[in-house]
Amino acid sequence: MRQATRERQATLAKPVGALGRLEDLSLWISAVQRASPPRPFARPRVVVFAGDHGVARSGVSAYPSEVTPLMVQAFLSGVAGVNALARLAGATVRVLDLSVDADLTGPGVPEDVTSHKVRRGSGSIDVEDAMTLEEASTALRAGMAIADEEVDSGADLLIAGDMGIGNTTPAAALVGTLTGANAAEVVGRGTGIDDRGWMRKCAAVRDAMRRGRPVLGDHVALLSRIGGADLAAMTGFLLQAAVRRTPVVLDGVISCACAVVAHDVAPRASLWWIAGSRSTEPAQKLALDRLALEPVVDMGLRLGEGTGALLALPLLQAAAATCAEMATLEELGGSH
Repeated sequence: MRQATRERQATLAKPVGALGRLEDLSLWISAVQRASPPRPFARPRVVVFAGDHGVARSGVSAYPSEVTPLMVQAFLSGVAGVNALARLAGATVRVLDLSVDADLTGPGVPEDVTSHKVRRGSGSIDVEDAMTLEEASTALRAGMAIADEEVDSGADLLIAGDMGIGNTTPAAALVGTLTGANAAEVVGRGTGIDDRGWMRKCAAVRDAMRRGRPVLGDHVALLSRIGGADLAAMTGFLLQAAVRRTPVVLDGVISCACAVVAHDVAPRASLWWIAGSRSTEPAQKLALDRLALEPVVDMGLRLGEGTGALLALPLLQAAAATCAEMATLEELGGSH
């Protein structure tokens, strides 16, 4: 399909290559849709994986964990950044509590939100395991089930969003462990920490990586030690989306870290992923290098939630629409 779309691009009523990277994106869409020309995505869906991380108590985040349940409520009320951008891009949003350190059951919260919850918070990965091996397996299976649910309900493009105070710390630890980088190379400012916070975060990631290296070849054990239930579920989600031949737009450092774990498990799964946005987090750059992916947009984002991927979505739609709807030069009576 890539070749057929490449040949069509060469015949359209435009100079060859004039649509720049849109032409490359149309080739990827054509391949994942197994159709030429490709078609715009009809039912893009964002799934936000929410979870808290005990390492946040070590001063690695500019915000307390109490913010996470507040943001889940914001997602449900449609007033978060991901909601605004999803409405613009024609996508819908689902938020799931995998490991928020609060009881979100009760009036005003749909049962679906907590239907895959694994535990309240994840352990502080610098000194203890994020969760048990059994919980890590449960979270991975939950992510796979969530991907199945979305594909079965008609989603033709998935976006893996994240929400969780402290979640860039395990993401950096996973990327550092799997790429062999040191802590200072993978640690960024996350929610906007100052220099002292950055040094605390480096120390936490260094200690977590030290705990993760002995189980480097066992991905469930690695997620159990230095991941988190939300990250393990997102890893399962990415793997199962590939199994179901459904494309995924990766967002920031969280989804890219999970993608690196999933890529280690099933290298060809990355054929179904595209990088939506470049994050300011250095671990994301290392992750993208490992995955050989180039982000569609670079806007200096570090919000997460799926916002960067949603900024890329209109460009993906533009790539499909131009390839499918433009006339060929021959149809206009001319020739290249």
